[in-house]
Amino acid sequence: MSNNLLNKFLNPSEIKIPTLSHRNKYNEIENRADNIIDIHIKHPLNNTWVLWYYENDRRNDWTKNLKEITSVSTVEDFWSVYNHVKCASELKHGCDYSFFKKDIRPMWEDDANKNGGRWLVSLEKRQRESDLDNCWLEIMLCLIGESFGDYSDEVNGATVNVRQKADKIGLWTADGSKAKGESIMAIGRKMKERLGLDRSKNTAIHYQLHKDTQVKAGSLAKNTYSL
Repeated sequence: MSNNLLNKFLNPSEIKIPTLSHRNKYNEIENRADNIIDIHIKHPLNNTWVLWYYENDRRNDWTKNLKEITSVSTVEDFWSVYNHVKCASELKHGCDYSFFKKDIRPMWEDDANKNGGRWLVSLEKRQRESDLDNCWLEIMLCLIGESFGDYSDEVNGATVNVRQKADKIGLWTADGSKAKGESIMAIGRKMKERLGLDRSKNTAIHYQLHKDTQVKAGSLAKNTYSL
């Protein structure tokens, strides 16, 4: 391209300098673009979490009834999954949901669980429609939000058990030894606070070691701690 032709396109008299109103429009467009980008940016979680489902089918053994549904590693993934699965209150009696860190199976025998225990809260049948779903959601939000502070690494996951007489929500920790007593109690207090149970004198939560639960299931198991 010749210099004359180039100068024609670059003639200062023909170049339009953006006015203030133009600049405001540019800024508005830029802000809108930023908002669109924000919508598509996912917010990663500190851990990847896996949602499990246990089907109460007596024709199969326990391990065959346990199914991995999906994993979530961002806030957006979590809400997408939560909004597309049945609520805990809609599960059949004998069925469970479990929500655990990736690579930890929701069973006592798993290496990450075998030395631990769980905080348990029992909800009466009449509370199923009013409280169960809210409590289960709150526990999952505690998990993905690392709400247990310095003790979050000691929490492996949680379960919700739907049963004929009463439902249970369990918060599983990795180590139930006496040396971890302080952290276990701190986790239990946070659980009780987030579920709003600290305002109710009639609702207690109990911590049971998995090794004790394996020997005596349900309400017969020994309570190591209570709040």
